[in-house]
Amino acid sequence: MTAAEEATRGERIAKFLARAGVASRRDAERLIGEGRVRCNNVVVTHPATFVGPDDLVVVNGVLVEPPARTRLWRYHKPEGVVTTHRDPEGRPTVFQKLPQQLGRVISIGRLDLNSEGLLLVTNDGGLARRLELPSNGWLRRYRVRVHGRPEPQALAALARGITVEGVRYGPIEAGLDAVKGENAWLTVSLSEGRNREVRRVMAALHLPVSRLIRVAYGPFQLGNLPRGAVEEVPARVLRDQLGGGA
Repeated sequence: MTAAEEATRGERIAKFLARAGVASRRDAERLIGEGRVRCNNVVVTHPATFVGPDDLVVVNGVLVEPPARTRLWRYHKPEGVVTTHRDPEGRPTVFQKLPQQLGRVISIGRLDLNSEGLLLVTNDGGLARRLELPSNGWLRRYRVRVHGRPEPQALAALARGITVEGVRYGPIEAGLDAVKGENAWLTVSLSEGRNREVRRVMAALHLPVSRLIRVAYGPFQLGNLPRGAVEEVPARVLRDQLGGGA
């Protein structure tokens, strides 16, 4: 099917739900498979179902509002907050801390409980999935405090990648910034951003991490954004950085 034909028919329902901020495309497909999505009061059975501007889509009995324009925010996540919508242990979550007027948003990647710094959030699930892909080549940059004295040769070797407990991690740029007593500060950059990657790699070098701050995600910087603050990325900047694809 051509793009013109798809535009005439509307858009696939999984993409519609992702743009509406209901879930990522993958999770939207799961919701459809579980029979939890209806279009014009008919249960949707296939993610390739098309949705037009006059169609009514309901998920779990709740009407889905048509997708708003794509928006992106920078959030300075503090330590002690989990990046999830619901936490079974009752810990505070990022989405509880964000202003309610943002509506339903999705994080682009995650920061673990004890990590802090830049977290991007968006109302467009499709954009979130796109920006998480390692293929876009965007570096995630961190300031990392470790206990111990890093060996320059060991840090330089990370540029070739490293295998930790059977998991292969891609190239990592790591440079020593300062040594203070028994601790050292590093700048670490990577493009994959796997779960707890920096902590696991540093532990393999016998450098336990005591503080981890993400300062950049691709072209977006933490800058002087105060801890706990959120700031929208201007639409023009978003378009420029995404090559008009937002």
